[in-house]
Amino acid sequence: MTEADDRNIPSHHVRPAAGQWCNDPNGPLFHAGRYHLFFQHNPGAPVWGDIHWGHASSPDLVTWTDEGIALAPTPGGRDGRGAWSGCAVVDDGVPTAVYTGMDRDDGIGSVMLARATDDLITELKAEPDPVVAGPPPGLDLVAFRDPYLFSYEGQRWALIGAGHRASGAGDVLLYRVDSLTEWTYAGSLVDAADPVAGRIAGPATAWECPALLPTGDGRWVLLLSLWIDDITYSTSYLVGDLRAAGDGLRFVPATGGMLDHGRDFYAPTALVEDDRTLLWGWSWESRTEQESVAAGWAGCLTHPREIGVHPDGTLRLAPARELTALRGEPLPVGAELPAAYEIELDVRVGLPDSEIVLSLGSAVSLRVNPTRGTLVLDRTGTPATASHPLPRTSEAIATVPGGTRSHLRVLVDGPLIEAFVDERAMLTEKVYPAPVGCYEVTVVRGSAEVEARAWEFGSRR
Repeated sequence: MTEADDRNIPSHHVRPAAGQWCNDPNGPLFHAGRYHLFFQHNPGAPVWGDIHWGHASSPDLVTWTDEGIALAPTPGGRDGRGAWSGCAVVDDGVPTAVYTGMDRDDGIGSVMLARATDDLITELKAEPDPVVAGPPPGLDLVAFRDPYLFSYEGQRWALIGAGHRASGAGDVLLYRVDSLTEWTYAGSLVDAADPVAGRIAGPATAWECPALLPTGDGRWVLLLSLWIDDITYSTSYLVGDLRAAGDGLRFVPATGGMLDHGRDFYAPTALVEDDRTLLWGWSWESRTEQESVAAGWAGCLTHPREIGVHPDGTLRLAPARELTALRGEPLPVGAELPAAYEIELDVRVGLPDSEIVLSLGSAVSLRVNPTRGTLVLDRTGTPATASHPLPRTSEAIATVPGGTRSHLRVLVDGPLIEAFVDERAMLTEKVYPAPVGCYEVTVVRGSAEVEARAWEFGSRR
């Protein structure tokens, strides 16, 4: 492998050590002193298919160890065509995957369990029979998959992503979970007929990978990944209230928006801890499938992120606090870019509409305009070759409330750029070839004071 090839592979992110295919993050857990993170994985080719659960673990969210395949499809079983996405819980002390078993080709799965054979979660052993064999009777669905468990007022519940054939609209189905083997259908948590959900998370044929997260102030955040006719598009979030509704619950959204403003982020899942919630997403490829096949790998997971709320009730989005441990040697402005690094800018403008440019070599830049509340990633010099889900424009734009100050953190690992502005918006893009050259910070319009700090990332996993 040449140095140029190596630079185009993320080295600090979770992905299969052997390469090939990686998509949705699944079932994050903290168990027996380690974080465990699973992911959709095709061990045979860098394209989607023959889906297993890959596995990585970490003591600190910084250094990850590839643990190989944790869960494989069972030939002839209810997951014989793939062990698709789901979550994981610790049940009576045993780490247990709650996942989508696929034995058909139409996106309709069953809910299955696979229990760990040891505390290291060396293997997840699937139980032969599903706990939910398929959709409730009377629902004509195009999707039934991606179980996610949560607790509300002492009761455990589960969500399943769905979409209705007749209306072509998304739905989140709700189940009461009295034990992992006793599930009772409790109707719809929220669907696209809700005016807020329909406006923010539509159009979508189905809502994939639903995740419901407590904010700590009594409200909830619902994450929905938007799927239309076999194409994955983007992820929306809704903020609202949970209310009792008959024998179930109803989610009533009040606000929401796009969770990540880049084009290479999808299917996030979360780990709810005592004092925070951690979030991972799948970062797909901005290059063609043929280019991924030639490279021998496709897809990785993002860095862990913290999702919460600011005092004003808006979403807080930031890199996990542990990631500062990656910072190594400082990089002064004008330094040559290493393969992996972080750059942090604090900006205070002296004139309205001032604009500051962070250049990552000559081909990629990030433009910050605090007054307008915009962050623009400009990749004109390294255009994407992928057309999934749509042909790419040269710019990705994130917006936040305007003001006189901006705080920008940019974490770069080879081709993967993860940017956070004011802890209120995030933007994920893959750029090939990875940025090379020097980094510069320039006030290109107006007047501003800028404090820049940067660090090379430390040793690789």
